[in-house]
Amino acid sequence: MNRYFINIPLSAWIGIVIIAVNLLAAIFAPWLAPHSETEQVGDIWLLPSAATPFGTDSLGRDMLSRILFGARTTIAIALTITFSSFIIGIVTGFTAAIYGKWVDVVLSRIVDTVMSIPVLIFALIVLSVMGTSIPVLVLTIALLDATRVFRLARLVAQAIVCQEYVEAARLRGEGLRWVLFKEILPNALPPLLAEFGMRFCFTFLFIAGLSFLGLGIQPPYADWGSMVRDNAQAINFGQFAPLYPAAAIALLTIGVNLVVDWLLARNSLPHGDEA
Repeated sequence: MNRYFINIPLSAWIGIVIIAVNLLAAIFAPWLAPHSETEQVGDIWLLPSAATPFGTDSLGRDMLSRILFGARTTIAIALTITFSSFIIGIVTGFTAAIYGKWVDVVLSRIVDTVMSIPVLIFALIVLSVMGTSIPVLVLTIALLDATRVFRLARLVAQAIVCQEYVEAARLRGEGLRWVLFKEILPNALPPLLAEFGMRFCFTFLFIAGLSFLGLGIQPPYADWGSMVRDNAQAINFGQFAPLYPAAAIALLTIGVNLVVDWLLARNSLPHGDEA
């Protein structure tokens, strides 16, 4: 175990620290934030001071408090969407790979049809028609993202199913459940974990983009994307209000990508070189 941690490169450690700081900020936001996310503490776009370290926003709310609560909202929803998309994508992808034939054909054609529509346009249409509530937002993006997970899960499972150790397990009389959880899933886990990080980044940035367009997380909830949109005019007055949430978005994205790059590099090594 100690040897495993020693072999983690510096870039991955930086990413892990960034992710950990963001998760702690999200979890403990109510205790770390000096004010509530909706409390007006002064005039609009005040400069940073002891009372408001990051200044105030377009409605006179404390930017530091809004960023902390925004981390809680944005990260929680992004994780919920990513977990949901992976559950749907892995279940359907493994089902298509294991059963094959018409099951694979039907599921693959459905996924191809959904993927043929641009993600942003599809999401904008659905959210415009169904509304921008959090359940609709989560379900819409999760279903769209599940198509990408399906393609990877199906591809990986198909490569594993034809391996000799899977055939040997079936010849021993092992059931489908045993083969799935003892052979297919453990071997498919490394690429799926790397994909999870990439999908989280995509979802995180996609939510921020929708919020910037006014179709993401709605007020009074704090969200980094909507904070950039609401304070964009502050740049014209020499204020840095929109740069703080933009920097938070960029920093978390970089942190996750650093960890994902390490996972991808580690999984591409031969088993003898991992040590």
